[in-house]
Amino acid sequence: MNAQKWHGHATSLAVVGCTALALTVTGTTAQAHSPADPARQTLPAKDGWASYGTGTTGGSAADAAHVYTVTTWAGFKAALADGGSAPKIIKVKGTIDAVSEGCDAFAAPGYDFDAYLAAYAPETWGLDTDLSAEPDDSPEGLRRASAANQDQAIKANIPANTTIIGVGRHAGFKGASLQIKGVDNVIVRNLGFESPIDCFPQWDPTDGSQGNWNSEYDTAVVYGSTHVWLDHNTFTDGSHPDSAAPTYFGMLYQQHDGELDVVRGSNYVTASWNVFTEHDKTILIGNSDSESTAAGDRGKLKVTFHHNLFSNLVERAPRVRFGQVDSYNNHFVADGDYSYSFGVGKESQLVAEHNAFTLPKGISAAKVLKRWNVSPVTAADNHVNGKPVDLIAVHNAEIPAETLESGAGWTPTLRTKVDPVKAVPGIVGARAGAGKLR
Repeated sequence: MNAQKWHGHATSLAVVGCTALALTVTGTTAQAHSPADPARQTLPAKDGWASYGTGTTGGSAADAAHVYTVTTWAGFKAALADGGSAPKIIKVKGTIDAVSEGCDAFAAPGYDFDAYLAAYAPETWGLDTDLSAEPDDSPEGLRRASAANQDQAIKANIPANTTIIGVGRHAGFKGASLQIKGVDNVIVRNLGFESPIDCFPQWDPTDGSQGNWNSEYDTAVVYGSTHVWLDHNTFTDGSHPDSAAPTYFGMLYQQHDGELDVVRGSNYVTASWNVFTEHDKTILIGNSDSESTAAGDRGKLKVTFHHNLFSNLVERAPRVRFGQVDSYNNHFVADGDYSYSFGVGKESQLVAEHNAFTLPKGISAAKVLKRWNVSPVTAADNHVNGKPVDLIAVHNAEIPAETLESGAGWTPTLRTKVDPVKAVPGIVGARAGAGKLR
């Protein structure tokens, strides 16, 4: 089998059945219930959209039977499944690899990547017909079956009323996809995430003028869920950056999707003190312009980003559709691959204030905002390389074909402390990311 030739990153189909796991129940003490215990902490009042209404408490009310320490992927999944939606705390110790046996562990019998390349090369297949009608025994059919194996193995469904928290400075996941789907009240803190790779990207000959490779698996996706707090996490491509990926058919063999997506009517999300780094398509708020999707997204997708570090990213930090998104006191550090930070999408109401941008020589501040659709934006008190810059004015002056309108039409009120912009790079650099939870 030749499921994936260029790396040894892996996963195990067997782990799902290994319920004899490293799963322990830890006793509850008076100290454990104290707010000083990070596992029992709840989102502070007025700390972004996730504090709205009932607020976000995660599993802070968990009893002794529903506090777990896990060290394996099987143990983590078992803890998630235990007790349904009763409040639970899951403490992650060390780095848990969801793909420890390699991509070949997922490959369906008969799947061969070389045969896939030979069958669908543009000079053989052309660029006019997609692969959706290919039968199950074709190279594309075997790829679909292999992808389904990976999908089942690396996705973890997070129940309502759950706190997932890393223990110490070096806890996290490699190759996992957290699915916060159709639930309320979830906290994810102090974890390092190495983005999952898609072992079996699909070639779409009809995607663009030259065809394209399309991949699955967000590191974390908030789908139809409410009251979610993501705090002091680090999201990165880690040992599998796009720069190390090969090209096939003249196109990058793309194996990454998003680091964080908030989609399908999700609402009341706060992302604070995280690091998002070394990635291309980083964050989506709303995943489609289609009217069928819009019906469930209008009036929702309310998300706050504050005190995050967005470093060495290409785009989508975030790209916004529909939602009222508040982004303040974040630090954006670009490199030569930079495309844009804020994507202004359909019916979005983005407020981007008190942020700091560090751009390399030759990268204009006009690129910070990218207009996908005509939607109003509030962008006040932002600094670029230490100096105040009117991001809308500079964008409109340099990119007049994509004029932006000022004034998002709402004023955020769910903020705790707003730091002076000049202090943001130092504050965020010292305190954001996994292992820095106080």
